[in-house]
Amino acid sequence: QVQLVESGGGLVQAGGSLRLSCAASGGTFSRSTMGWFRQAPGKEREFVAAIRWNSANLDYADSVKGRFAISRDNAKNMVYLQMNSLKPEDTAVYSCAAGQYVAAFRWGYDSWGQGTQVTVSS
Repeated sequence: QVQLVESGGGLVQAGGSLRLSCAASGGTFSRSTMGWFRQAPGKEREFVAAIRWNSANLDYADSVKGRFAISRDNAKNMVYLQMNSLKPEDTAVYSCAAGQYVAAFRWGYDSWGQGTQVTVSS
């Protein structure tokens, strides 16, 4: 399995931007689909974005399309989530995930980071 550590969360005003990073070690990062998920208090974890191993295919939740961008650097074992035009409803703990056998970008992840808090004030 891949070990994952997120960073880059924090407090930002509505309309602002943050860039989350996820550092991977071990396992087979370069062959893994990487995803970002988030969980707000009292809510279920939800899919945010994902990227295939070769960056050829991406997917986003409808709620973040046009505002968030996922990218990866296989040489550095890193995946990123650039978040622009942030809204209070984006407040959540954001976690990255890795998996080699991921279906529809949403199911089949087998490695998870501990998450980083993003808080958007109105």
